[in-house]
Amino acid sequence: MPKDFSRTLRVADQIQRELADLIQNEIKDPRIGSITITAVEVTRDYSHAKIFYTALINPEDIPLVEKGLENAKGFLRSNLSHRMKLRITPQLHFVYDESVERGMYLSKLIDEAVAQDQAHHHEDSDK
Repeated sequence: MPKDFSRTLRVADQIQRELADLIQNEIKDPRIGSITITAVEVTRDYSHAKIFYTALINPEDIPLVEKGLENAKGFLRSNLSHRMKLRITPQLHFVYDESVERGMYLSKLIDEAVAQDQAHHHEDSDK
């Protein structure tokens, strides 16, 4: 069982590397631009792969990126099958990963709270 699990992780990791290379070097669709693949989850039978991605763009532009990825899905899967020697090339499902965005937002909130706390602390010590 653990051996199968580790193979699934290795396959997911290789899919992530190959897709990153394909998107960066082969896709010419301006809607996709410079996305970053943050993670890949592959089902045990390798029939489906969930590809998590992020892009440093306006949130309103995410639907355009999704349409670009949807159009490129067949091309990416075909090229993936040539690059990887798998019996089954998984169906690709792209999912926008909000964790980076959420992390930046939380970091900003923490910085603001610390700054307010320091300002409040300075006011108290001046009295």
